[in-house]
Amino acid sequence: MLDIQFIRTHKEQVALAAKNKNLSFDVEALLAKDAERIALLQELEELKSFKNDINDSIQKAKTPEERTEIIAKGKEIKVKIDELEPRYAAVKGAYAALMAQVPNIVAPDTPVGKSEAENVEVMQWSTKPSFDFAPRTHIELGESLDIIDFERGAKVSGYRGYYLKNEGSLLVMGLMMYALQKLVSKGYVPMIPPTLVKEFPLFGSGYFKGLQYDGGIDEIYQVATSDKEADGSASKESKFLVGTAEPSLLAYYAGEMLDGAELPMKLAGFSQCYRSEIGSYGKDTKGMYRVHEFFKVEQVVIAPADIELADRIQEEMVAISEEMHQELGLAYRKLRICTGDMGAGKYKQYDLEAWMPGMDRYGETGSASDFLDWQSRRLDVKYKDQTTGEKKHVYMLNNTALPSPRILIAILENYQRADGSVVVPEILRQFVGKDAIIPR
Repeated sequence: MLDIQFIRTHKEQVALAAKNKNLSFDVEALLAKDAERIALLQELEELKSFKNDINDSIQKAKTPEERTEIIAKGKEIKVKIDELEPRYAAVKGAYAALMAQVPNIVAPDTPVGKSEAENVEVMQWSTKPSFDFAPRTHIELGESLDIIDFERGAKVSGYRGYYLKNEGSLLVMGLMMYALQKLVSKGYVPMIPPTLVKEFPLFGSGYFKGLQYDGGIDEIYQVATSDKEADGSASKESKFLVGTAEPSLLAYYAGEMLDGAELPMKLAGFSQCYRSEIGSYGKDTKGMYRVHEFFKVEQVVIAPADIELADRIQEEMVAISEEMHQELGLAYRKLRICTGDMGAGKYKQYDLEAWMPGMDRYGETGSASDFLDWQSRRLDVKYKDQTTGEKKHVYMLNNTALPSPRILIAILENYQRADGSVVVPEILRQFVGKDAIIPR
């Protein structure tokens, strides 16, 4: 969410951002609704002020006739207020719905493009492995090594379900511990946040396309079971499963005023992640590349409102993920994401993609996004500037440290040998307890 004053004075820039992000957002409609909202609010406040004046006048009336006349005027004003309040509430609601759709502006050097096909490759690291045999897919390897069971996963969980077992479980948990330890060594605070959350963390972080949850387009699972409050009464709040630790971590400070001296705050969240994948129907229907649940370690940084500093922090966040890809020995590339492939709230985005030989392509293994204050305005997270004492909204950044399924795919497919075995990357052997996984 952007500041309405910024939108008023930079409407062309906001309109261009919407166009380049392929969003059907009408900034003029928002500004018209904003003007209507302000006019109604002013009229309502004037009427309420008149009503207060009349109350005072009734007390000061000198004759019954004067008192009767003032009371009649008061009734007229009350009727007008009663008529105006629902109109104002409706306009205010429409305004809020439009504000929820306002896209963030993008960094000046963001590539302009209509889809992921126009993302720009920034660099490649290492060469793709060369095999003297036909490389197997992670599906074939997972089954022959008896570390992934897709058939029973589908039986128990349904479409996109899977079981990790034996060394597959150890590899994934090792990856998570390795990522968490790496981030701690870089100054991040380790956290295991809630994965069952209220509505506001998901709206606040931008995981709802609109003001409220829409099961037809939002790739979030809503929990149908009713909940109870501490006093035993039925809860009126909806609950959802998060698709990443990001919403829970960002909402940790929702509604708070932070001390500028403590910024930037660096958080590392480990969580189970749930994705409905509504928008990905028909894509990657086999294997683990696109699944409904997985593990992930997420980086989140809460920073002061300084774009140059935010740029440096984002580069540092991506560098940590790159360092882990390199220590895992995975060939990868870094992409600068174009406008048409960015979410509405993003100011600047990078993706990392590891080479996956069995799939014969690069696959996304991480995404780093800078939202500036777009999320913090929704979550109402501010800080007091040390120098000026001014109260400002913080900047919020996030990045995938490591996700369990896709890094596992890359490891299995890159480290496979002709005999069907898979070498365990050296950095993970302490967690797996062996140098290689042998077919059973």
